[in-house]
Amino acid sequence: MTDSLSLPNPSVTDFAAAELTDLQLAQLMVERLTIGDREWHRLKSNRKARAKEQVAAALVFLLKDQPEEALPRLQQAVGWLDRSISAPPCPSHGDGAKSHGPS
Repeated sequence: MTDSLSLPNPSVTDFAAAELTDLQLAQLMVERLTIGDREWHRLKSNRKARAKEQVAAALVFLLKDQPEEALPRLQQAVGWLDRSISAPPCPSHGDGAKSHGPS
């Protein structure tokens, strides 16, 4: 019987991650999962993408021994998944606001 969380077990060197710490790996995950300005309109309401973004950020804070910062991010991830939160409306395009990414 396999564990539902089991992942393929490629060599760590396949990812050139042998020298990376857990924190560095988590920070790379945050970089990969953060919704950038170019993707914001397309993904701002994507519940799975938003939850992944928040869980990755929470993991970084946990690894930095900052659970007080991790908890609200985990709660927000749960909110995305259980549909108790939604994306705020996009800022007005007419007011000169250039950033459409997360704040």
